[in-house]
Amino acid sequence: MLSKISVSHSPHISKPMSTRSVMVDVLVSLVPAVLAAAIFFRARAVILILVCIIACAVTEWLCNLARKVPKPLESLGDFSAVLTGVILALSLPPSLPLWTAAIGSAFAIAIGKMVFGGLGANVFNPAMAGRTFLTASFGVLMTTWTVPATLNPAMPDVAFTDQIVNVDARTTATPLSKAKEAIKERKKAAGLAAENETVAADQAMATSKTAAQTVNEQITYTLTGEVAGCLGETSALALILGGIYLLIRKAISFHIPAAVLISAFAFGAVAYAANPETMANPMTHLFSGGMLMCAFFIATDPVTAPLTRRGMWIFGAGVGLLIMLIRVVGEYPEGVMFAILLMNAVTPLIDRLCKRVPAGGKPNVQN
Repeated sequence: MLSKISVSHSPHISKPMSTRSVMVDVLVSLVPAVLAAAIFFRARAVILILVCIIACAVTEWLCNLARKVPKPLESLGDFSAVLTGVILALSLPPSLPLWTAAIGSAFAIAIGKMVFGGLGANVFNPAMAGRTFLTASFGVLMTTWTVPATLNPAMPDVAFTDQIVNVDARTTATPLSKAKEAIKERKKAAGLAAENETVAADQAMATSKTAAQTVNEQITYTLTGEVAGCLGETSALALILGGIYLLIRKAISFHIPAAVLISAFAFGAVAYAANPETMANPMTHLFSGGMLMCAFFIATDPVTAPLTRRGMWIFGAGVGLLIMLIRVVGEYPEGVMFAILLMNAVTPLIDRLCKRVPAGGKPNVQN
């Protein structure tokens, strides 16, 4: 990886950190989220995580063999493939068939990482590339949500099979899907009112208000994790604990997480102020879905994020605004993966516009 890095002008800051130590720190920080997933989705969560880790590691090894790397197993020692597997697994619904998770993991490593040259050369976040591929290929499976095991005693019985995706009684809506329902019903009511369909418009508006109220009342459950959603997106407290650990360890800086959360909160506050009866409040948006996972563990990927502090603020703000734009205006209830990949694509431009000026030097206006 070091051969792919261009050293900037001095002065330099030295830290006793390596790629492996950073990966280990992030893996440790994800332990609370993994434990929460195991509590709420039982053995199914553990199995899904292990499948993603194994598929990522095997795919990287096979890619190294195909590239005729002298020591094909050596790159696995930095734990980057393991981290990709964990993050991808935590962004998947627990009801996803295991073979589908393996395909997504293989895509994440082979296309999202190794095709660019491996760790340090990839343009896009591999885990989000894998999740986007799964969403495009298996849309129904990726939007089938399961009731947590604390509310569904039958969960352990189907942990080792894929029967869970075929049992309607065990599926439910996520807070974000209910929030999207509220927005769509409000738009439907406005259209019916314009056509003088008063009764139908009133019914649609009532449905919208009920859905929004339901979402806003679930904010306590989003903190603890007893709601439907992806494995690692249900417990906000677990993710916050992991994020605090990373900040204390200085494995990440505060700039990107702060920019993501502040911009998302600002967008959500404006949207909520405009339609308080039919919109999820901004705190619900912060604690629901993949917002916290994105802010602390995905957007902060040092390979695909900008290098300068100003660039980090721009990148984080762009991610937060895009997530909220997709949630509130777009058709999808969640926008984390799209926001990350779009901002990954403009990271080189951000780095170009936010170049550091050497001490005593002048900006290079020619470039």
